[in-house]
Amino acid sequence: MSRRLLFLITILVGFGLGILLGWGVLPVKYADTSLKSLRTDYKTDYVLMVAEVYHADGNLPQAIQYLNPLDDLPVLQIVGNAIAFARQSNYSISDLNLLVQLYQVLQASSAQ
Repeated sequence: MSRRLLFLITILVGFGLGILLGWGVLPVKYADTSLKSLRTDYKTDYVLMVAEVYHADGNLPQAIQYLNPLDDLPVLQIVGNAIAFARQSNYSISDLNLLVQLYQVLQASSAQ
């Protein structure tokens, strides 16, 4: 048997065993995780998505409801932290504007 054929057979057997173990014997067990476990960059992206939805529909109670599970902090502080990270990470001006607009609306609503 040539070395190339033996190498190819070894690769195919390894691939087959990997598929068998990964999908059959030891599949991934999914667990429910909370939004609080997200990294800061993902939390910032999540807040940005909420800001985009708020910009489109203007539903502030819904935006607050989306933001509450993200952290134990007040919603205003969650958005403030997202703005700080977005500035540090050089998010686009339009994204920063959306975040700041949401922050200003939250700030105005909490002052009432």
